[in-house]
Amino acid sequence: MKASQLRVAMFSGNYNYVRDGANQALNRLARHLLDRDVTLRVYSPTVANPAFPPTGDLVSVPAYGMPGGRGEYKLARGLTMKTRADLEGFRPNIVHVSAPDILGHRALSWSRKQGVATLASLHTRFETYPQYYGIGFLEPVARGVSKRFYDRADQVMVPGRGMAELLHEWGVTSPVGIWSRGVDHHRFNPAMRDFDWRRSIGIGDDEVAVSFLGRLVLEKGLDVFSDVATELQRRGVKHRILVIGEGPARDWFAERVPHAVFAGFQAGDDLGRAVASMDVFFNPSITETFGNVTLEAMAAGVPVVAARASGAVGLVDDRRTGFLVPPRDVPAYADAIARLCEDANMRWRMGLAGHEDAKEYEWGRANQAVLDAYLRIVRG
Repeated sequence: MKASQLRVAMFSGNYNYVRDGANQALNRLARHLLDRDVTLRVYSPTVANPAFPPTGDLVSVPAYGMPGGRGEYKLARGLTMKTRADLEGFRPNIVHVSAPDILGHRALSWSRKQGVATLASLHTRFETYPQYYGIGFLEPVARGVSKRFYDRADQVMVPGRGMAELLHEWGVTSPVGIWSRGVDHHRFNPAMRDFDWRRSIGIGDDEVAVSFLGRLVLEKGLDVFSDVATELQRRGVKHRILVIGEGPARDWFAERVPHAVFAGFQAGDDLGRAVASMDVFFNPSITETFGNVTLEAMAAGVPVVAARASGAVGLVDDRRTGFLVPPRDVPAYADAIARLCEDANMRWRMGLAGHEDAKEYEWGRANQAVLDAYLRIVRG
């Protein structure tokens, strides 16, 4: 079978209506597939004014607003009669599901009944979310649902070694492969560093910018980040907090880090400039499966302090490109960041090493791994 003979039905809970790392990866994969003559049809909830145009043929599926104060996200109702009719008319020979939501589960059930090959990609550790919204007792349930979901697919693709190990710990028996990530090396590189931009937002040339990058939502570890910022201030460590991004938790976060500089949402080359203008990238999130923002910081020559969790393990080389710290260990995070704040030579060495490691991550190579997996399981 050739790539041009593939008919891929892709299911996403958020293909383009709110920008995040997961849907940007899916859209990059879609472009890779279309450029190789794969026939692709995407099924996802939609909104009137999405964050960015979709790549490929997008079919809107009925959805509800997400409960729990996260109405910007949509929860698809599953395979309605209209969606099912469209899917059957499309006649896919492989179904790609990207989230263990109702839509993803129903798509897997339909595929099994029809004898259609399936691939599931893992983008977010949804089982960790309950602890951030006061319903931590549901975490074992969420983990069990996720295990069942990935066990039903013919192939599972995860972003890195850390997630593969986690699925094995859960007891997932489906074959697990690696769909890594890439980075735009023209946009994210040390040459984009801009002292004029730093000065324009109130950060001096001699100040060490300890930075957050991403969507401002609780599950990104904002509580830990703010506790560490407080601890650094208590210790008298000279630094400035730089926050790049927007989100529903912005006001909550701003109250916790009152002396931070909020640069807002950045995109395109402006984002590359902002990332390269950091001095230390701090990512305490444990919900990441890969950590695209971590890779972008490394490519820009910025040392990383991150949680020793699935997103950073295998990406950050502890004590060479940054520091990996036990999740939620505020004193240990503060120790690592203080070392970098006080040692410019260490920042330079770790940043250079991270930049060199990041050169190995190319989108074309990463996305080809998924296309190869499609062909392999369809042939099988």
